[in-house]
Amino acid sequence: MIGIDWGTTSFRAFRLDDQGAIVDRRAAPRGILAIEGARFEEELLRQVGDWIADGETRVLMAGMIGSRQGWQEAPYVRCPAGAADIAAGAIPVPFAGAALRILPGLTVTDAAGVPDVLRGEETQIVGALAAMAEVAVACLPGSHSKWAEVEGGRITGFATYLSGEAFAALRGHTILGRTMREGPNDTAAFDRGLARAADPGHLLHHLFGVRALALFGALGEAEGASYLSGLLIGHEVRAACAGDGASVHLIGAETLCGLYARAIAARGAQAVVHGEEAAARGLFRLSAEVNWQ
Repeated sequence: MIGIDWGTTSFRAFRLDDQGAIVDRRAAPRGILAIEGARFEEELLRQVGDWIADGETRVLMAGMIGSRQGWQEAPYVRCPAGAADIAAGAIPVPFAGAALRILPGLTVTDAAGVPDVLRGEETQIVGALAAMAEVAVACLPGSHSKWAEVEGGRITGFATYLSGEAFAALRGHTILGRTMREGPNDTAAFDRGLARAADPGHLLHHLFGVRALALFGALGEAEGASYLSGLLIGHEVRAACAGDGASVHLIGAETLCGLYARAIAARGAQAVVHGEEAAARGLFRLSAEVNWQ
């Protein structure tokens, strides 16, 4: 089978054998926003058409490809939801040469009645379930970081934090970025940001402190971005993570998960890091539940 994680900015494809092992993989910066004229079928064939021509007859896709801006909208499934519930929400898409299905996202409503949504992360969580306890917490860092609660193999709830997108906006489009220059991640500056997030005061007040520290020479231009990253991630982790020795399952890119692991440790919790291959495992697991007829 072919499993595809097709998000807003990136495309990842996995060719999987009958046991779920990755036979081949491909990645490209061809997220749904990069596809002009909604020519998703053309892009799919460009990326994995040779796999289909070689005999693959099933294609399962997850992520923003199933959003209103994607190929075809797959309506959200309400939490709590397990693998069977997610697979049952998969929608068929007309496609010559293979059976093609798009998985749904998930939705939940918080205590104040405000809805939240995710697409793609549910597949990665399903791929990491085997390593989780009966009751667990998963964090998927990114532009819109997700913190999900898992119980009995089902995603019972989640919350989204805009930390990654906020970092990009603040770094690139506010006065804070004027005091920063490009450079490698500065661990010491990141840890300073984490520590500041634990101080009294609102995030917005702490953010202005990034500029004030730079004005008085207490934060160098090469340190500023890492400090800002630590500040934002620190506030997110303090809001989402209970601490007290709890375990948090981190799923995502190695570098970003490493930063979150530092923040989780500073909170007094323990991070369990899963690689990006959780998406491939989740796609394979869900494919067994999908109706391919």
